[in-house]
Amino acid sequence: MTHDHNAAPVNPIPPVVVALFLIIAGVEIVFYLGSKGLVGGPSAVGWRIAAVEKYGFFGDVVKWMWGTGRYPAEHVMRFFTYPFIHGAFTSTLFACVMLLALGKMVAEVMGPVRMVVIFFACAVAGGLAYTALPVGQPPLIGAFPAVYGLIGAFTYLLWLRLGALGESQIRAFSLIGVLLALQLIFGLFVTVGYYWVAEVVGFVTGFALSVLLVPGGFQHLLNRIRER
Repeated sequence: MTHDHNAAPVNPIPPVVVALFLIIAGVEIVFYLGSKGLVGGPSAVGWRIAAVEKYGFFGDVVKWMWGTGRYPAEHVMRFFTYPFIHGAFTSTLFACVMLLALGKMVAEVMGPVRMVVIFFACAVAGGLAYTALPVGQPPLIGAFPAVYGLIGAFTYLLWLRLGALGESQIRAFSLIGVLLALQLIFGLFVTVGYYWVAEVVGFVTGFALSVLLVPGGFQHLLNRIRER
């Protein structure tokens, strides 16, 4: 048996996933350095708050756009910019780890373009769901609605694989089940707000989009439904 001694010890992460990671991590590093007074001078302490105000997603702003029929670019872009801003280093770290792991798996199976489509489509869907909540909600920030979309895509891919192996497909939903259970437990001790609404909608959107984006995925789903 021959071995390729020039092969990488691990599969490389697709460049598009690396690019998204670098943007999220880079933004957080700038905020962190600014908060420590290492860059930007005294005003840098407020960079995170200023970024949330300018690039975060505000459901009330979307309702204003719908009501007035005006859609200025500075507000429309919030659908696509809010995933890159986080409230703290810890949340950024979790988002980056999940993005690297799930983004790699989804991009390798479905392709980088489809992975990016799922990422941003789920961010938009999460934002729209957040808009449906009562007025006065805090701004929606963070990559989690988009990352949950990748979890939805991964769940569908795993669902297909388990079906092909003749195993119980309900196991494909174990990851999202664990995450939702952890959120429920965490919510018993800390007020977590309604961010979970955007995340759950992101998951559902990612799963549904995967049915359409995976070659033959929709036909496979129909066949499984008919079998039942």
